[in-house]
Amino acid sequence: MKIAMLGLGKMGGNMSARLIRNGISVVGYDNHADTIKNLESSENLIPSSSVEDALSKLEGQKIVWMMLPAGEVTKKQIADLIPLLSEGDIIVDGGNSNFKQSVKMGRMLEEYNIGFMDCGTSGGVWGLDNGYCLMVGASPEVAKAVEPVLRALAPTPQTGWLHVGPVGSGHFTKMIHNGIEYGMMESFAEGLELLKGREEFNIDVANVTELWRHGSVVRSWLLDLTAEALKSDQGLEEIAPFVADSGEGRWTAVEAIEQGIPAPVLTQALQVRFRSQERSKGYGYKILSIMRNAFGGHIMKKKG
Repeated sequence: MKIAMLGLGKMGGNMSARLIRNGISVVGYDNHADTIKNLESSENLIPSSSVEDALSKLEGQKIVWMMLPAGEVTKKQIADLIPLLSEGDIIVDGGNSNFKQSVKMGRMLEEYNIGFMDCGTSGGVWGLDNGYCLMVGASPEVAKAVEPVLRALAPTPQTGWLHVGPVGSGHFTKMIHNGIEYGMMESFAEGLELLKGREEFNIDVANVTELWRHGSVVRSWLLDLTAEALKSDQGLEEIAPFVADSGEGRWTAVEAIEQGIPAPVLTQALQVRFRSQERSKGYGYKILSIMRNAFGGHIMKKKG
């Protein structure tokens, strides 16, 4: 099987490598030629000089997987792909697009008889080795066609991927996933800041997070990553208390309002990030920043 991967950054590059290692050929394209060259030499990626060139190297039913920035970049790329594809070909958006936009994209592509899959992708920079959690929205026919790719990307062929529903449902599920993630991260950050704040106890938060990883009811992958990050530096003196938000937390809060469902933890976790972006101080914000860096490779803002 052979697919095209458009966008070979932190996620797209690692996903291409995992696919190749699991027997699926990948034709890759990225705006940065060096990125293509590196993956060609290290992973046997099939290089391409343009999107058109990438598609010309696919046979039969074409599957084009995009790992691009959400919004206008993704919308434009889909529009540019339409005249290059034939009926029955498939576009997969594996980025963090808004689910409402994915529904619109699916309806538009339906008019051209081009299949569409919105795939919420979780796993960050660790997905290459551990596999990705994939939340898929598509018709049954499209999901079946892309299933071998999903099986190769997931932690095992049987686990870590799910066809959750029609087009839009994959990105919707990922949006809610990220909202929950915000809440979990915030609770860890607040708890560790409280531990650090009781100065007379001089509690070693690196040792405590390592302790909680074993037998505690709060053990989790987020805790594993946090404990690992704190081993080398629990003071975090060089980390700025600034926590960016990718947008999905905002969409989750809006969804809660639209459904009239209270989501105070998810919403408040988002509001805390907003506060950090206004030059706030606090150890908890630094904890949030190192967590984002640990699982997703997101840039940590340094002091200065």
